Amino acid sequence: MAFSLGPRAISVGYRLAAFDQIGSTNTEAISCARAGVSGPMWFVTSEQTAGRGRRHRPWIAPRGNLAASVLEVIDVSPSVAATLGFAAGLALEAALRKVSIDTSLRLAGSDQMKFFLKWPNDVLAGQQKLAGILLEAEAVAGSRLAVVIGIGTNVVAAPEGTAMPATSLAALGVRISAEELFTELSDAWAELRGIWDNGRGFGEIRQRWLARAAGLGGKVAIHTGGATLEGTFDTLDEAGCMIVRTAEGRRVPIAAGDVYFGEAASAGAI
Repeated sequence: MAFSLGPRAISVGYRLAAFDQIGSTNTEAISCARAGVSGPMWFVTSEQTAGRGRRHRPWIAPRGNLAASVLEVIDVSPSVAATLGFAAGLALEAALRKVSIDTSLRLAGSDQMKFFLKWPNDVLAGQQKLAGILLEAEAVAGSRLAVVIGIGTNVVAAPEGTAMPATSLAALGVRISAEELFTELSDAWAELRGIWDNGRGFGEIRQRWLARAAGLGGKVAIHTGGATLEGTFDTLDEAGCMIVRTAEGRRVPIAAGDVYFGEAASAGAI
């Protein structure tokens, strides 16, 4: 089965570059942006050999998993562009719900079939990591910003020995291909990108994201460099920062960091 865009993505002008194997879809997208490709365009593969996650951590997609990056060249500031990650999380969560309907009905009530969005860039199945999102951006000709949103999803296999337990769609009993998931993702992204509307619609994106947020209202620990902040995950602010309420009642905005919830937060996980 070949990769293909969904009808909604096609109707609003997305293009597609599909690869049998590639080092990194994000790297390919950024290279194309530097060469003058203006997007919007998807770069996708079911086997990625040199992908990366946050803080340059490796993200390898063995054959059968989905590695997809979308290139958007837009006239917004980097801080506004950063909020696209929340639209991406919502798009992937919507696509995952659609492709897993049969399994969800069969396992009705099972926590493992509930998808959550973990700040800032993960999608969870229950309490296990199913997907990660990475945003990269740089200025291109005409003072515009080339934004690449990379989305890696464990379709057939999940890494072992990770700080946070990981799972795959196959392990959850969802028997679909990377190609099938991508078609749904491309359509969901077209919808959520339209709602985001160059940042003007982030208020709605924020509300939808909070309705699916992992750990909201619970204990959280944020590790940033050598420092740790502990408290309660209070909300998401208008810039996409996590607001942590400390035991003293302070509300602290967090722009980046490694997040641990519940028992992991209480134990001071590293």
